Amino acid sequence: MSLRLSTVILPYLRWHEGGRSGWQRAEQLGFHTAYTYDHLSWRTFRDGPWFGAVPTLAAAAAVTDRMRLGTLVTSPNFRHPVTLAKELVSLDDVSGGRITLGIGAGGTGFDATALGQEAWTPRERADRFGEFVPLLDRLLTEDSVSYEGNFYSAHEARNIPGCVQRPRLPFAVAATGPRGLRLAARYGQAWVTTGDPRLYENGTPEQSVQALRGQAERLADACADIGRDAATLDRILLTGFTPDRGRPLQSLDAFVDFAGRHKELGFTELVIHWPIPDSDFAAEQKVFEQIAMEAPAQLA
Repeated sequence: MSLRLSTVILPYLRWHEGGRSGWQRAEQLGFHTAYTYDHLSWRTFRDGPWFGAVPTLAAAAAVTDRMRLGTLVTSPNFRHPVTLAKELVSLDDVSGGRITLGIGAGGTGFDATALGQEAWTPRERADRFGEFVPLLDRLLTEDSVSYEGNFYSAHEARNIPGCVQRPRLPFAVAATGPRGLRLAARYGQAWVTTGDPRLYENGTPEQSVQALRGQAERLADACADIGRDAATLDRILLTGFTPDRGRPLQSLDAFVDFAGRHKELGFTELVIHWPIPDSDFAAEQKVFEQIAMEAPAQLA
């Protein structure tokens, strides 16, 4: 089985000053999907330019033809299922059915308090996520939805004509805990992980591989619990957050070695960050493009 290679383009460039050309170049390089972060601001980029994911993806859809597009990831931190569903149906239409929704429970970053609320605890995030995903699934597959939950409500919410992709656009569910993995097993067309964050600072690549293997095994158990074949769920690794950090992007050989080890774990898609100078995602553009063009054939 071949390993797909995708990229994530952070939305920090003005559209006419490098933003547009990045998405077009990603398609030229042959990436399977180009994602963007769905944050209001993010980490070290907080005090600089940062643009919205949905309009960015709509613009990217207008200047590309084949490459899939998506979020990695959207969360309940500042999204509501009813309004998000309307935007997703619109994006899927504009793109001609090329949208994937990466979705997760959210974290404790700037998004968590931007609307004026206190940051939710891990349990509170999981509770909301457990309601958010099933409701969003209904909103994208039914013409009219009414629902009254503990956190979200919908009253005759309509999404006609629905998604171009049927029965709806795919969900790539980011999860590592038991509740999130159950959601991925039930509602996901793909599962997303960044590895074990506890290993980022002082862990080893070998420990990371073991942790990822454990996550994949727990996902398989969650699938088995509902009678789903785990092989029907794609597995996506968003790179850059394992102990390897940026080393796999230092050369083609280094990346092929890294990717091969993770392909053996059952991953079907690796996502690499588009290089950003003077950041955690700094990399040589020439090497990055060589990886994009040559690595997939070596990993087939």
